[in-house]
Amino acid sequence: MSLRHHLRRPPSVTAAEAVRLVEEGALVVDVRREFEWNRAHIPGAVHMPLEHLRERGHELPEERLLITFCTGGIRSAGAANLLVEYGFDAVNMSRGLVEWRAAGGPLSQ
Repeated sequence: MSLRHHLRRPPSVTAAEAVRLVEEGALVVDVRREFEWNRAHIPGAVHMPLEHLRERGHELPEERLLITFCTGGIRSAGAANLLVEYGFDAVNMSRGLVEWRAAGGPLSQ
């Protein structure tokens, strides 16, 4: 993934907005690494580490809003940019896991 995917600002939502959007049918795409996913993750999220997004992006549903997610929001910003370039309706959840917890979003371990 090129540096421009991380430098350009993708469309973004707050964690509180993400919680609401998930309740309305959006899909969270967790782009963190395996060990991070194993610690805690959002129930119902798709785990697709950022380094595999190019080769596995075709597995994602085209008809749903995709919300990219990581620990702090940096990797997921690059992921959202890439998905938008691929034609998906995708946004980045800014501030990641910490903000998700603060917004009352559920977590699984």
